[in-house]
Amino acid sequence: MTTPLTTLAALEAYLGLDPGNADEAVLSQLVAAASGMIATYCNRDFLSASYTETRCGTGGFVLPLAATPITAVASLTIDGLAVPAGSAVAAGYFFLPTLLMLNGYRFTRGLGNVTVSYTAGYATVPDDVAQAANALAALLYKERQHLDLASENIGGNTTTYIHKLPPLVQMTLDQRKRVVPSWP
Repeated sequence: MTTPLTTLAALEAYLGLDPGNADEAVLSQLVAAASGMIATYCNRDFLSASYTETRCGTGGFVLPLAATPITAVASLTIDGLAVPAGSAVAAGYFFLPTLLMLNGYRFTRGLGNVTVSYTAGYATVPDDVAQAANALAALLYKERQHLDLASENIGGNTTTYIHKLPPLVQMTLDQRKRVVPSWP
């Protein structure tokens, strides 16, 4: 189950609806649906969680991790040997928001020979992601009466509905989308 990326109260405020309105059950479902769609689209969870990854060593000093931003590293082993915490000037591992780095060590080449346990994610849902969730849930709410309507002609007036993410929502989510880098 995906963590909600917005709240019912925030969505009601965004839509200009009063709390306790007759559509609260539908709106709650749309908060959950929009949150799930965004997590799937971005291929990530946004809130802080613990992860353990087993990776293949590259022979280099840098290893991108799947979940970001990295906020803590609990342990790192390479070829079954523990690597101590270090820094850019002291031997061991250190990290940036998206990378695990080594000083005085290497991620020796091998299949599944690197194991890292770490914490990554945000303490709270970023504001732009919460706004995207509100916008997507609002779009789903407003489209619920005409989901399959592609075009309509009444009295010479034609109405067409486009079923895709609004550009501002897509731009926001594209910037937050998890992309796992590939190595040669």
